[in-house]
Amino acid sequence: MSSSSSMLQNCKRLLSISLCVIIIAVGVKVDASGAAADQFVYSGFAGANVTLDGAAVVTPSGLLELTNGTLRQKAHAIHPAPLRFRNGTPETARSFSASFVFGILCPDTDACGHGIVLFVAPGSYDLSAAFPSQYIGLVNGTTNGDAGDHLFGVELDTDQNNEFRDIDGNHVGVDVNSLESVSSATAGYYDDRGGGGAFRNLTLASGEAMRVWVDYDGEEKRIDVTMAPLRMAKPSKPLISTAYDLSSVLTDVARVGFSSATGSFNSRHYVLGWSFAMDGPAPAIDISKLPKLPRFGPKHRARLAEIVPPVATAGLILSVGAIVVLLVRRRLRYSEVQEDWEVEFGPHRFSYKDLFNATEGFKNKNLLGVGGFGRVYKGVLPGSKMEIAVKKVSHDSKQGMKEFIAEVVSIGRLQHRNLVQLLGYCRRKGELLLVYEYMSNGSLDKHLYGGSDKPILDWDQRFKIIKGIAAGLLYLHEEWEKVIIHRDIKASNVLLDNDVDGRLGDFGLARLYDHGANPHTTHVVGTIGYLAPELGRTSKATPLTDVFAFGIFVLEVTCGQRPIKQNSNGDQLLLMDWVADHWHKGSLTDTVDARLHGSYNVGEASLALKIGLLCSHPLSGARPSMRQVIKYLNGDMPLPELNPTLQSFESLALMQNEGFDSYIMSYPSSMATMTTMSNLSGKVTTT
Repeated sequence: MSSSSSMLQNCKRLLSISLCVIIIAVGVKVDASGAAADQFVYSGFAGANVTLDGAAVVTPSGLLELTNGTLRQKAHAIHPAPLRFRNGTPETARSFSASFVFGILCPDTDACGHGIVLFVAPGSYDLSAAFPSQYIGLVNGTTNGDAGDHLFGVELDTDQNNEFRDIDGNHVGVDVNSLESVSSATAGYYDDRGGGGAFRNLTLASGEAMRVWVDYDGEEKRIDVTMAPLRMAKPSKPLISTAYDLSSVLTDVARVGFSSATGSFNSRHYVLGWSFAMDGPAPAIDISKLPKLPRFGPKHRARLAEIVPPVATAGLILSVGAIVVLLVRRRLRYSEVQEDWEVEFGPHRFSYKDLFNATEGFKNKNLLGVGGFGRVYKGVLPGSKMEIAVKKVSHDSKQGMKEFIAEVVSIGRLQHRNLVQLLGYCRRKGELLLVYEYMSNGSLDKHLYGGSDKPILDWDQRFKIIKGIAAGLLYLHEEWEKVIIHRDIKASNVLLDNDVDGRLGDFGLARLYDHGANPHTTHVVGTIGYLAPELGRTSKATPLTDVFAFGIFVLEVTCGQRPIKQNSNGDQLLLMDWVADHWHKGSLTDTVDARLHGSYNVGEASLALKIGLLCSHPLSGARPSMRQVIKYLNGDMPLPELNPTLQSFESLALMQNEGFDSYIMSYPSSMATMTTMSNLSGKVTTT
């Protein structure tokens, strides 16, 4: 009896334990599923199931490496499970919090691009169409600013881009559907230590790990962004606190991830840890488990102690060594790259020391502009006091360096009053420095679109600029010892001298070949809006592709409008189609820049508009040569009879993104509108 009772008690005990195990198991399953749906944390990425594309990889040490230093890269890393950003109230977005640790490595913090974006995007958003460089792999010229993107992001931007009105080259920004931030601040934090709350600057590209917190309060409709050094607690005061309702931005279900990109400068972007949570603070990242950032560049040499002689002579040797180091550092500061074959180009070569002193060490106060191929600084040569412009370009040319320098020197021999004079060059480490005449009135596009700070060019000045650039192109195509195809004719590459005469500059994309020879097939480069339609099919730049770009340029100068403009409905429209449509309606001069207030020569303006349409004819065989254009402009030859009837050409679909390198499409506009263009039929008389 006693034995039976004992067995019964044991059975009850086992049953109780089994039920507890079942309950605990069920509870664990519910908690785990709830956590997977609402939050996650990565303290390092070794073995993590993260969706990667582009240049992104997880290194053996567990670093999430977004870019590896290769130029013009883009990369994405996305948490694989989508998150629900609305819960029962479709009109209201839920609160959420994110935290991540990042590191950006650059050899020069003043030449680093372009940054990292933590983003929230719908699952249907197409990241493959995004561009690198200033678009940070998140948008392109068409999608940027589109409310239908439903994008939210926090950018860590290491390059100042005027297109997006960046405040500086080291800032944090809150982005909503656009890389023009709704709120931004120079990178830094408010230090709680000592009770002062003083602001401390941080350099994003310092190569040190830093931490960022992003918090959205769904009730107060407020976005807070806070940052601090890695081992510091979260500051009480955020770097950015801005009121913004994300309810109309975020979709019900969305993905969270990182986007990063490089441009023309060598940089690497890393994420060490990441956490995210809905309706509460993001889970803590275990700092002790985070991988280490790599060093940028070669490892240090053996420690000084290993090469120092016995202690008795250490003092003397250290003194001598210090003097040697100072002399070497002084020499290396101005060191250059020069090979024997460059001696023949001697007169065209500047010393780096002279250029360094001329630009005051390439200080930002002397920065004239930043483009896709480098930075341009104003300088004054120490001896002659001549004003110069120095462009710093990275060594990423696919040509051999000898051939590249030979072309630079060849272009340096060009002599024409409507071309910017290339005075010479210098090579140092990973840089090529090109030295030009300084143009005091800047680029033409600043006068056409620069706002109230630039005087409006009158018609006489504009017509003189058009004729001057035409003369410069005729010289390049027919009158020099070789044929030069410029390949990037546009208003921003036309500079104005003291007399407001136009000079064509920036020959960084130019190609040379002998008269009578056929041009070689090459990469399609240039700027969106100025690319001739046949380039997408043949990949051959010819004088007639330059003529096409010149035609768009003429319309741009006459109308004061960009090559791709927006109509009253916000739709994109080709400038040439808009002008041709007005001509068809008999209102051609209505397209002349309204800021001239009717003060212009009607005959000259009409001639310019018709020449612009003729030169930008979609069929290359119908375009005139630059010699004919000069005769039209001077009244030495009548313009052929033109038909403004608009026609659609299926072949012009080649002008869409297929066939073009997206990273060189510097003009932020869509190619999708280019499937229909104006056909101005009529024979062109040859002479």
